[in-house]
Amino acid sequence: MPENEIYRKHIFICTNQRAPDAPRRSCGEAHGMEIVDAFKKKLKELRLPYPIRAQRAGCLDICDFGQTVAIYPEGVFYVGVELSDVDEIISEHILNDRPVERLRFRRKK
Repeated sequence: MPENEIYRKHIFICTNQRAPDAPRRSCGEAHGMEIVDAFKKKLKELRLPYPIRAQRAGCLDICDFGQTVAIYPEGVFYVGVELSDVDEIISEHILNDRPVERLRFRRKK
């Protein structure tokens, strides 16, 4: 790990909560904190020899596509993330540097 790096990977999970009558969806409504807790629990169980941080985040501004998770330093955004996707994201992206393409957000051209 480079000397100036704090975390090898940093996982941001949207937990933004909009008002019930807001015109746009909100990730917080789609169990954001459950997903944060699942990432933290699994990462703790793995006892990795390098630091990975998972934390809640405010709006990542693509809630219309479903629950959003962003992973840095790569800048990969996942959408429509369910609790059942956490293990796959960790095993593929976090441990093996292979983004989970089926969940990856891609802007339409």
